[in-house]
Amino acid sequence: MPAVRIEKNKRVGIKIKLQVEDGDVLEESAVEYSHGAGNMLEGLEEEIEGLAAGDKKSGVIPAAKAFGGAAHQHEKTIPRSEFPADAELKEGTSFVAGGADGQDVLIEVVEVSDTEIKALLKHPLADKNIVYEVEVLSVADPAPAPPPLPADALLEEES
Repeated sequence: MPAVRIEKNKRVGIKIKLQVEDGDVLEESAVEYSHGAGNMLEGLEEEIEGLAAGDKKSGVIPAAKAFGGAAHQHEKTIPRSEFPADAELKEGTSFVAGGADGQDVLIEVVEVSDTEIKALLKHPLADKNIVYEVEVLSVADPAPAPPPLPADALLEEES
């Protein structure tokens, strides 16, 4: 019987290590996810597509396919008054600020007017390549949906 390979909608178990290129380890764990559901880095999913249980792979995910992709960026209009009066804000300027959830956010200025700033909010690792090491632990079809309740069970619940 041929090995089940990673493809869209497969349930995948992997042992993974993610690290900023020349930097900190971000994650080192075993995880299970649904391939193609948007729960894993886009670039990582592309790299391991087609692998089977027991396969190992390592490499580098370019920044644009890791945390720099569109899913990790949001455009926002911010009142100019929220910035220090002496801040030099011009198109293309980038800086790091504390986000509402306490996590840092990279702010890239897109457009400046007297009253507001249009900015692109990015993940703090948006410009970093990510090194990965993966071992595929399992690949399976998605779990089937539970069967519907019998009609008489529904009637019992209503009474």
